[in-house]
Amino acid sequence: MFISNAYAAGATASPDLMSFLPLVVIFVLFWFMLIRPQMKQAKDQRKMIEALQKGDEVIIAGGLAGRVTKVGDAFVGVEIAPEIVVQVQKPTVQTLLPKGTLKSL
Repeated sequence: MFISNAYAAGATASPDLMSFLPLVVIFVLFWFMLIRPQMKQAKDQRKMIEALQKGDEVIIAGGLAGRVTKVGDAFVGVEIAPEIVVQVQKPTVQTLLPKGTLKSL
């Protein structure tokens, strides 16, 4: 006839180590290129937030730049204009600016 019979392939006893190698390589690359740098960045951010003190110039998450006037346990007072102080949570502080940056803005 025109159609030949199809037979099932023989079952393999166990997968070898080489079949898992691409998966292991992908995980290692994922670790070193994504997870590890992000953990380092989060650690640096925590250190920066813990080291905040009065007089530091910062940028908060909303894009506002100001000078720290008061540091509490969970909140920071940031002076964004003369006589205007906003209370923000510590994790919203994104960047610690070098001294004198606000004068040049």
